[in-house]
Amino acid sequence: MATIKDIARMAGVSTTTVSRALNGYDDVSQDTKRRIQEIAEELDYSPNAVARSLVSSKTRTIGVIFSGLKYTGGKDNLAFEILCGINDRANEMNYDILLFSTSPSKQRIKSYYNLCKERNVDGAIIFGLKVDDPYLEEVIKKSNFPCVLIDIPFSNEILGNVTTDNIEGVRLAIHHLMEWGHTNIAMINGYAEAHVSEQRLRGFKKALFERELPFHASKIFDGQFSEEGGEQAMMRILDEHPGVTAVFCSSDLMALGAMRALEKRGRKVPDSVSVVGYDDIILSSYCSPKLTTVHQNKYEMGWASAKLLIEMLEGTDIDHNVVLKNELIIRESTKRLL
Repeated sequence: MATIKDIARMAGVSTTTVSRALNGYDDVSQDTKRRIQEIAEELDYSPNAVARSLVSSKTRTIGVIFSGLKYTGGKDNLAFEILCGINDRANEMNYDILLFSTSPSKQRIKSYYNLCKERNVDGAIIFGLKVDDPYLEEVIKKSNFPCVLIDIPFSNEILGNVTTDNIEGVRLAIHHLMEWGHTNIAMINGYAEAHVSEQRLRGFKKALFERELPFHASKIFDGQFSEEGGEQAMMRILDEHPGVTAVFCSSDLMALGAMRALEKRGRKVPDSVSVVGYDDIILSSYCSPKLTTVHQNKYEMGWASAKLLIEMLEGTDIDHNVVLKNELIIRESTKRLL
């Protein structure tokens, strides 16, 4: 059976260079990587993952923990795009991933630490945690196991996070509405237990403050990040605040629900009410009217989270807080007031 030493001898390089080339490190030139890869294939070299983990105490495996993962009929591809980003960066660095689905009830039965140790992963990426979930308190206060949180900005020496600038994203959306003459604006937020809900509400308030417009808590409704929740919240807005000319929704799914409610009430979008979403899911560019929304790069969030965790695992001195930029995509669901 071929070994790293055999490859190093044929390539005329050190065993360290072979190891780093096969593991995707950037400090090895592309030509050297290509030559080493060709020799490895020629020798039918296959690293023994079990033996490698016994020697190094590392399995080169990342746990990906999704909390609250649910089927949305293909309308919301947020989790899938994040997972694709994680998978691609892990593959580039020769890491494997294990996918775990969890919930608050499961978290009370088995701790985050025990889950990771039982599955023998080196570290974990967690997405979808609520602020009151048991795993979040464990990760922040008790665990000494490397972890990256997505969309929850906490960090320490073994904890990192990747998020988008939620405050600025909402601020862009509300400024767009105000620049087009809207001052009577309602908001359909997610749920209070989500950190992004708190951040997006802050962005909403900040935008109003910057234009010296009053904030009315009565115009903020929870839509539970679901299409049905968005529809129900929009019905309440129409009943309780019939003069509203624009609605910002903290997710595109809720915006789709809001537009369905407006259609049922005979209110045209955007002629009667302008609607803005958040996420830029695929369906937002195909619905009618096409949805104005805040684009966040879900794939990049996953890619960056895997990159950050692997750098933490390998002792790289890097910033544990990664904030990605958003972009406002103006389509057909918003209209300038005369």
